[in-house]
Amino acid sequence: MILQPSEQNTYADIEAAYRCLIETYGASEENIILYGQSVGSGPTLDLASRLPHLRAVVLHSPISSGLRVMYPVKHTYWFDIYKNIDKVPLVKCPLLVIHGTADDVVDCSHGRTLWELSKVKYEPLWVKGGNHCNLELYPEYIKHLKKFVTAIEKSPPLKDESPESSGPSDLETGSESMESSRKSTDVREKSRSSTYRRHSTDRREKPRSSIDRKDKSRKSVDHPDKPRASVDQSEKPRKSIDRFGGMMRSVKLCNIDCFKVTSTSRS
Repeated sequence: MILQPSEQNTYADIEAAYRCLIETYGASEENIILYGQSVGSGPTLDLASRLPHLRAVVLHSPISSGLRVMYPVKHTYWFDIYKNIDKVPLVKCPLLVIHGTADDVVDCSHGRTLWELSKVKYEPLWVKGGNHCNLELYPEYIKHLKKFVTAIEKSPPLKDESPESSGPSDLETGSESMESSRKSTDVREKSRSSTYRRHSTDRREKPRSSIDRKDKSRKSVDHPDKPRASVDQSEKPRKSIDRFGGMMRSVKLCNIDCFKVTSTSRS
C-alpha cells in the first residue's frame, strides 16, 4: 500500500522515526535534539509540542504555517497546514532558530515570529545574505550550531516542573532572554513559597471552611477574616488548534516551488 503525501502522514513519519530511536536504539527523550528544516519544521514542532522532556529543538529556515508562506494572513484558518505559529508556544525545551535574511522562498519574518513566540529562547542566528538552501555554506552556521549543542550538553536534562517554569534552570547559553526567563521563574517560586509560609503562620487569618466557623466567636473582632485570592490560578484550558484535524487528512502537500510568490509581467 502506497500512502499519498499529506500533512498527517509526515506527522506519522516523524513519530515512527522517534519510536525507532526509543524502542530500537534505546535512546531517551531527554537526550534527543529535533532538527527541522523548511517544511520539515512542521512535523518537528508537532512532535516537540507533545514531548515534555525533549532536550532541544533546532529550526532551520522554518515556516510559521503553510498558508502564511503565500499570504500574510494574521489568523490561523482551519484549512491551513503546519500551524507552527500555534504549536511553538507549547514547546518546553530550548529552541534555536536559524534563518537567512535574504531567503526568497520563506521570508525571514517566519523565523523571527517563531523565535519570539517560543517559550525557552536561545540566541537565534540570522545569517546575513543567506538564502533558503545555502545556510550551511556560511561559517557562522556551523559555529553557532556547535555552540548551541555544547550548551545543551552542559545543561541537565529537563525534568518535571511547575506550570510557571519556562525551561531548565541552569542552561548555559549566554542568551539574555533565557537568563531573564530563569530569573522571573525564580522570583515567582520565591513568592509562592513565602505565601505558603505566611498562610501557615499568620494567626489572624481564618480558614473559610464552615467547620471552623465556631472559632470566629473566640477570636478578636479587631481581626476580621478576609478572603484571600488564590495564589495559583489554574490556567484556562487551551482550545485545540487542530479541531478540524480530520479535514486536514485530505490536504495534499505542495512542492516547495509553490511557496514562491510569482509575479505577472506587464505587456
